Amino acid sequence: MAVSRLNQVRQEIAKVIVGQQDVVDGVLICLLSAGHVLLEGVPGLGKTTLLRTLARALNLKYSRIQFTPDLMPADIVGSMIIEHDERGQKALRFQPGPIFANLVLADEINRATPKTQSALLEAMQERTVTSGTTTHELDPPFLVMATQNPIEMEGTYPLPEAQLDRFLMKILVTYPSRDELSKIVDRTIQTGEPRVDPVLDRDVILEVRSVCRQVLVAPHVQDFAIRLVMATQPEQAEAHEMASKYIRYGSSPRGAQALVECGRVLALMRGRFHLSIDDMRHVAASVLRHRIILNFDAHADGQTPDSILAAIIQGVLRQASAA
Repeated sequence: MAVSRLNQVRQEIAKVIVGQQDVVDGVLICLLSAGHVLLEGVPGLGKTTLLRTLARALNLKYSRIQFTPDLMPADIVGSMIIEHDERGQKALRFQPGPIFANLVLADEINRATPKTQSALLEAMQERTVTSGTTTHELDPPFLVMATQNPIEMEGTYPLPEAQLDRFLMKILVTYPSRDELSKIVDRTIQTGEPRVDPVLDRDVILEVRSVCRQVLVAPHVQDFAIRLVMATQPEQAEAHEMASKYIRYGSSPRGAQALVECGRVLALMRGRFHLSIDDMRHVAASVLRHRIILNFDAHADGQTPDSILAAIIQGVLRQASAA
């Protein structure tokens, strides 16, 4: 039942979004893993449209925050306002900000100051907002999809590594192929706008989320996640030669947790109730690319997190098949 429902969601999104299947699946995986997702890509690739379409298909409350250098924390979480009652008496009331939604798009997150970024990231981690002495709970499911532009360097405040680690996945949004671009232009020419029907609701999403947590994890599969994370840590004896040469700091333990959590959701989406090594291999780059910090030699030799991770994943896969 869960698999068919998730396929329906994919079909509804495909009415609006052409291609980008890995991006769509990644956002769904993060939603069902109770995590958050960071999307990196140049403007105009459909990042904003994706989350708005997802909100319609899942019948969830959606909000969008455009991050700018003058954005304040209160513009995100909300603020206390003075109200007058019928007798003219004044009272303070909390006015919730746009963070109080199920799907929150943090557009161009790297354009806001660190103080504002931290206000958002605190809400992401704790799933609460504190105003004065009162703590307000955020309704589940709660997903933050942050976007950042790789080519816009001036006037940006890159997310610190410790805050990047809070995102379950970092997904790279690439240019469409020739056929996909042709379909996009065809849809632009059409007069009618595609209608997206709601196929899931909040209760069903929370139910599917609980089913994902019951996906079985065999000891050798769990060991693969641990080996993979330790292979990225240059100071470990198990470190891959590429990690020793090019990585300054490897993945934190959150990387191993994310591999298992995301892999379980993907296994369920593929119609299985047990996690496989291939499920984790499929999500490994998205889960780990923002959790490793490269050294100067890597930049000098033209290495990227993805090229290094590809070599490390292949090395750990060979070890796992030989064991």
